[in-house]
Amino acid sequence: QVQLVESGGGLVQAGGSLRLSCAASGRTVSSYAMGWFRQAPGNEREFVAGISRSGSGGIRHYADYADSVKGRFTISRDNARNMVNLQMNSLKPEDTAVYYCAAREHHTLSAVFTQPAMYTYWGQGTQVTVSS
Repeated sequence: QVQLVESGGGLVQAGGSLRLSCAASGRTVSSYAMGWFRQAPGNEREFVAGISRSGSGGIRHYADYADSVKGRFTISRDNARNMVNLQMNSLKPEDTAVYYCAAREHHTLSAVFTQPAMYTYWGQGTQVTVSS
């Protein structure tokens, strides 16, 4: 079992930045594809960003982003700390939501998953509120 705990959410003004972190425990998640999703009240959970599992020999990670966050958000892995981060810049009021971290063990080094159903483990979420 993998336990995921998100942190770093909060209240920020439009144009500001936040850095979300997802700390994993129970297993090393370097071999897991990871993702960030968000859900605003009344909306379905939507994909924000995903990153592929880590390989050996310094193989690059693959990342994918929702069109709405491309150029503003960056997902990264910190395997030494068993964490995944989401740097969010130029935040907009429409980014307001509960943000969730998700993990899925997978073999393919380049695989990035964008659908919630593709993930096995989920965190409890952290609230991000962007004021106008």
